[in-house]
Amino acid sequence: MSRMGHIRPMSPMGHMGHMGLMRHMRLMGHMGHMGLMRHIRLMGPMRHMGLMGHMGLMRHMRLMGPMRLISLGGLMSLIFLMGSLGVRAEVPDTVFVSLPIPDSIFQRMQGRSYKADCTVPREELRYLQLSYRDGEGRTQQGEMVCNRAIAQDLVSIFRELWKAKYRIERMQLIDDYEADDERSMEANNTSCFNFRTIAGTTIISKHGKGMAIDVNPLYNPYVRGSYVSPESGRPWAYRRSRRKDIPYKIDRQDLCYRLFLQHGFRWGGAWPKYQDYQHFEK
Repeated sequence: MSRMGHIRPMSPMGHMGHMGLMRHMRLMGHMGHMGLMRHIRLMGPMRHMGLMGHMGLMRHMRLMGPMRLISLGGLMSLIFLMGSLGVRAEVPDTVFVSLPIPDSIFQRMQGRSYKADCTVPREELRYLQLSYRDGEGRTQQGEMVCNRAIAQDLVSIFRELWKAKYRIERMQLIDDYEADDERSMEANNTSCFNFRTIAGTTIISKHGKGMAIDVNPLYNPYVRGSYVSPESGRPWAYRRSRRKDIPYKIDRQDLCYRLFLQHGFRWGGAWPKYQDYQHFEK
């Protein structure tokens, strides 16, 4: 029997009262009141529902463990009843979710990061919504497209970075920069998927597969001899190990570096022939 079988219709609110609500919640399994409140918080800011759509809500409902058998209507009825009884469902200002690519996002990607000759199936990609702290320490809502193989890694990593108050200047889809890597890097934009091949080859790059991410790239540039990309990152390209004046610097002591390596990523800053300080890949 589904747990909806244990929850009687909630319309006769007069006789139930707060204790009645608690009794019905106990029948829903081992979660109890605090479990329900925690999972309601997992639903994220309701202002994101328009973008996330029905699939996003259902994904959050699947995260609810023993409550996953509750129908959407039943959950909404319960939240409504809680409000009527003065039980406040706290809505936080953070979100860390991975979703199949919504139609609206896929449309933004067309002809930009998802080019006409893209060989990566849409089904292999995921759309991430990730909270982060900007240069002033304020919580912002970022977005990213990656390969589904690393989606949960990135959700976990960026949740930990947010908790630690790690600073990330910007996190937008590279499509906002017409999929121009140089423009995105100059804006210090953290991004992942952008379909392309390795220069001079027909081999799809790690970014082209959505298996690499660049973090705060302006201050952590790509360096090969005298060549620096982005060029505007040149002031932060050299003698990095001894310098304390580089904002957003990634090195071996950095939390970002440590978290990515814990999740099995490789860091471009450790490569022998050139250094790509912004770059983590699997």
